[in-house]
Amino acid sequence: MVKLAFYGKGGIGKSTCASNLAAIWAERGHRVLQVGCDPKADSTLLLRHGEELPTVMDLVRAGAPFSLDDVVREGFSGVMCAEAGGPLPGLGCAGRGIATALETLEEKGLYERLDPDVVIYDVLGDVVCGGFAVPMRQGYADHVLVVTSGENMAIHAAANIGLAVENFARRGYARLAGLVLNRRDVRDEDEKVAELARDLGCGVVGSLPRDAAVTDAEERGLTLMEAAPKGPMADAYRALADAIELGCGFGSGAPAEAGPAAGGVARAL
Repeated sequence: MVKLAFYGKGGIGKSTCASNLAAIWAERGHRVLQVGCDPKADSTLLLRHGEELPTVMDLVRAGAPFSLDDVVREGFSGVMCAEAGGPLPGLGCAGRGIATALETLEEKGLYERLDPDVVIYDVLGDVVCGGFAVPMRQGYADHVLVVTSGENMAIHAAANIGLAVENFARRGYARLAGLVLNRRDVRDEDEKVAELARDLGCGVVGSLPRDAAVTDAEERGLTLMEAAPKGPMADAYRALADAIELGCGFGSGAPAEAGPAAGGVARAL
């Protein structure tokens, strides 16, 4: 089982990226599970054609017994989808909600029952508190990928996430597999992201061009891989999937051996 956590600034496109990668790996014959770890509970919407899922935290708050069938549903290409959810607006800690949700899913035997080949955690990364760092902990993700653009706020968030991963890696938690450049076509974008990768001791795993086809697909409530599976944008997602597979040990029966700082994937632009 390969377990990946995607982090990034809110609105940077990590959910879109994660969902399209999930679709690609499912089409390649992997059993894929995507767990949304954002209080907005919108990680799996494109895989579910815009249909919302009941969140784990909603059912925990309700207080009645529930099963995995109540919170895990199938999406496009057979990807299994779940949403952690979060607290009611203005009440409670979103990070703690993520921790509670993941612990609840584990207690209910999520991984044993579904037996996924690939697990994707899609995590908000604007604030890296203890709760939002839960998917990095031992037993959850093996590798962290940070989605960023060359915009200053995205770079700042990615740097904070990278430092958090480094701190947790010393405890045997997930390692930083690299950065994913989701282009916004700002000035010196390649150079800014490459410099950040060097500072963090990792590589840039891949680059996704800015393409209206992604927006068109989202407006239809679909992943790009369902709406337009042929074309340059679909090719870019497949190239990214190939690079992550190579660096994170897909098909080997175990995650790839991590490098001294980078955690496996280190293909520079």
